[in-house]
Amino acid sequence: MPGLHKPDTRGYALGFDVGGTFTDVVLAGPEGHVAVAKCLSTHDDPTEGIISGVTAALREARVKPQQITRAVHATTLATNAILERRGERVAYVTTAGFRSLLPLGRYARVEEDRYDLYFDPPVPPVPAKDCFEVPERVDSGGHVLRPVDEDAVRRVAEEIRARGIRAVAVCLLHAYANPVHERRSCEILRQVLPAGSTVVMSSEIWPEIREYERATTTLMSAYVGPVMTRYLTRLQDRLAELGVAARVQVMESGGGVMSADLAGRRAVATIESGPAAGVLAASFTGTAAGHPDVISFDMGGTTAKACVVRGGRPHITREFSVGGKGSFGGRRAGTGVPIKVPAIDLAEVGAGGGSIAWVDDGGVLHVGPRSAGSAPGPACYGLGGAEPTVTDANLVLGYLDPSSFAGGTMALAPELSEKAIDQRLAGPLGVDRAVAAHAVHDLANATMGSAVHVVTVQRGIDPRGFAVVAFGGAGPMHAARVAERFGISTVIVPPSCGVGSAVGLLAADLSTDRVLTHVVSAQDADLGELERVFTELGASASGDLDVGLGDPGTRVERSADVRFSGQAHELTVAVPTEPVDAKAMDRLRREFTARYQEAYGIAMTGPVELVSLRVRVTRSVEKVPLGRRPETVAQGGAPSSIRPVWFPESGGYQDTPVYERGRLGPGHRLSGPAIVGDHESTVVVPPGWNASVDEEFNLVLSADTAEDAAGATTSTSQRNMS
Repeated sequence: MPGLHKPDTRGYALGFDVGGTFTDVVLAGPEGHVAVAKCLSTHDDPTEGIISGVTAALREARVKPQQITRAVHATTLATNAILERRGERVAYVTTAGFRSLLPLGRYARVEEDRYDLYFDPPVPPVPAKDCFEVPERVDSGGHVLRPVDEDAVRRVAEEIRARGIRAVAVCLLHAYANPVHERRSCEILRQVLPAGSTVVMSSEIWPEIREYERATTTLMSAYVGPVMTRYLTRLQDRLAELGVAARVQVMESGGGVMSADLAGRRAVATIESGPAAGVLAASFTGTAAGHPDVISFDMGGTTAKACVVRGGRPHITREFSVGGKGSFGGRRAGTGVPIKVPAIDLAEVGAGGGSIAWVDDGGVLHVGPRSAGSAPGPACYGLGGAEPTVTDANLVLGYLDPSSFAGGTMALAPELSEKAIDQRLAGPLGVDRAVAAHAVHDLANATMGSAVHVVTVQRGIDPRGFAVVAFGGAGPMHAARVAERFGISTVIVPPSCGVGSAVGLLAADLSTDRVLTHVVSAQDADLGELERVFTELGASASGDLDVGLGDPGTRVERSADVRFSGQAHELTVAVPTEPVDAKAMDRLRREFTARYQEAYGIAMTGPVELVSLRVRVTRSVEKVPLGRRPETVAQGGAPSSIRPVWFPESGGYQDTPVYERGRLGPGHRLSGPAIVGDHESTVVVPPGWNASVDEEFNLVLSADTAEDAAGATTSTSQRNMS
């Protein structure tokens, strides 16, 4: 791209996303994307894959490491540490009488567990032997009923030290209302434990009601914090060795980014790091394309994620679960480990390019949730994998070009895919190879459709008025078929779609959240006290970002969790940033009742109470432009090749034109069936669909009409003749 490699005072930005199968890197400069890189993730040491990708991107763009002024990272490290139980050994300290809270846990029997007569509940997040209690008591109003027994705390600390445990989570009853006992207990623990030990307290991590969720959130902070700190330190050192001096920033679950230091202290906030970045990219893409209401559809090598974006903003949830089961993926209530931090609300299923297809003893075909990952990977990778995957099926169907996979950095072996599908699927099922491959493709679409169903239909949202924004290495291959299931007629595939999450990293600002439970009747609330709490929360959050609340580029958002008196669950309602007064409280009550009716379909009335107060502080940072322009634009737009591709509408393989996306400029239109090859992904335009390129270089797929089909055919014929 002429002119993109000239030095600029604003420098260049790096975004790198480590997924279960691939590590994606995007390098962007003052005029947009410069280079991208896609390489296999290195699970033993994720920094190896990152450095390989960064090196490749810098080399392709001819940019020096010293020109990098911003580096933003999305990582699954915290999630994987929890799922694979690779975190630190943690001691749990709580109020006398509540030692069994975490070992007892909470679990909902869902799906096949309901019928399992020999069901065993999951192993608790911390064993009972590592749970300790200290005499103390504070009531829900923050009044001290029994002072903390400091001698007992010292004895507990000595026992923890003797066991060699170097991470402690402290969660005392009602510490959100008065943290004095937690603070003193942590002081004693830090005095007794060896230097460098990790001690976290619930009143600092997330001071909110509901004891079990607050305890698990605090525990997971201690569990993954040391792992995250070591990892980010190593990553920063590796980048420095390469010549990149920019300090690493980390995407947090709610859609902002934080410094590496803060991510180490609040590692629990990074659990949904990668998926959040992808949703941000989808929201920006949809808005730029004139579709502020979109469904983000991200299909990678291991999982697929769906999220609803309305008015250009994704919905934020304040509680989710890690390792949950059932149709909600990580959101299924009562399964997994509950985490109470803000996160972009999405549904995730175990269906990605590396998802393994298998036939059970009853002769039924399944796809996922087990994944081949990056090692050994799908059979066609030639790295030792022998089980057929979705990627193998797509290769057999002709959707993938074996010579251009992952930007041409990997050559696929079709014969290995054919062998795996013949032996493991077609043979046992007694069907033709292509039929078996298409069954895998279609079943993966159905599984991913369940994620879209969760975030739309199950929540009372009609998906037909939305556009789908498709990205991820495998997303654009499946997006049109998933959209068809819901009557959705528009699919938008942005530039650099194969590394969409890495693109989204460069669109985020620095941000952090604070919350405090403060239960009070809306009618009787002390407005001065509410303002004081909001101000203190804002000051605490701004301190993490090293900004003042009135600094240019700093944005403060206030909200409150509100419920009808006597109810147990709340809805979050925005609160104006100006001082809280009677007019603001009236507005809050009106907005809450409107939200309540929207959520539950009931026009309720009655006394209202505030439960928790929330503040989010955001510091805007200078960003590079999103979107990548092809190096060569409008070079004829004719197909670069034709290859046989299997479509059920054709009853088999059909010679299908293959286009290079870099040669399609704004105004180009084509009709399906067609394949559009991108550097990091492949777009399938099925029969009954057409595609066009808009001014932002998005490839927009639309459900075909007779008029569209005629126009697209004429346009394509005219370009071919020219």
